Amino acid sequence: MTGYAAGTGSFDGFSWTWDLRSVNARGLDIRLRTPDWVTGLDQALRGRLSKSLGRGSVSLGLRLTRDEGEAELSINMNQLERVLKALEVVENTAANLNYGLRAPTASDILSMRGVTETTVQDSDPAPIKAALLADFEALLTAFQTSRAAEGAALYEILSGQINEIERLTTAAAATLADRQADQAQALRVNLQKILNNAEGGDADRVAQELALITVKTDVTEELDRLSAHINAARALLQSTEPTGRKLDFLTQEFNREANTLCSKAQSSALTAIGLDLKAVIDQMREQVQNVE
Repeated sequence: MTGYAAGTGSFDGFSWTWDLRSVNARGLDIRLRTPDWVTGLDQALRGRLSKSLGRGSVSLGLRLTRDEGEAELSINMNQLERVLKALEVVENTAANLNYGLRAPTASDILSMRGVTETTVQDSDPAPIKAALLADFEALLTAFQTSRAAEGAALYEILSGQINEIERLTTAAAATLADRQADQAQALRVNLQKILNNAEGGDADRVAQELALITVKTDVTEELDRLSAHINAARALLQSTEPTGRKLDFLTQEFNREANTLCSKAQSSALTAIGLDLKAVIDQMREQVQNVE
């Protein structure tokens, strides 16, 4: 299920930015981008995400920086000596050519590349790790809230699609009486044609074959199974457990019954209903991919 959350925080001279998001996936795939030097942070975050989520491609990014006030400025003495010697050569050359140069100031020299260095003292990762994990709880809560909102919207979509499948199943059942009368009339006409053109034909045998055709085109069982699948889908939508995989399998069963209904239709009205069923089921299958 899709979701997104972002956050910021600070502690003991550090500041950070979180970015947590998820998209559809058949299983649970967690990808982390965290600083390597905070020992054990990656494992702890992965464990909390695995405990809270059941499905989805989850991406967590953490950008951790140290405030500038914690950095110390130092002078690279070797580089300073090289710069001063180079300045001396430049000044002597300029003097020999009668060029006047302004004497460089200390600020000018310090601004030259490599003369000054910014260093950061090593820090114990344990306190910052604890602060990050504590702050992560609020991020995870916001993320779950985002997913819950997506889930509520998805519930309405799937419920509407199941209702439409039920409506079409009911409409298909309503066509059976007219379809049966039409089939019976067509069979009688065909039987008479066969008997009129067959010398010594066995009328009973022909009637048995036509009756077998009638049985093979009966769609009562398909409609009964569609009704059962509708009840099962509604029960899954009400469940508090992860149901994405079960719903995915159920849409396959829906589609199988719709295909069989179309192949047995022998009626333009029933064929049209079967095609509408297949379209709704395909839409439902796409949405189910978003369910955890």
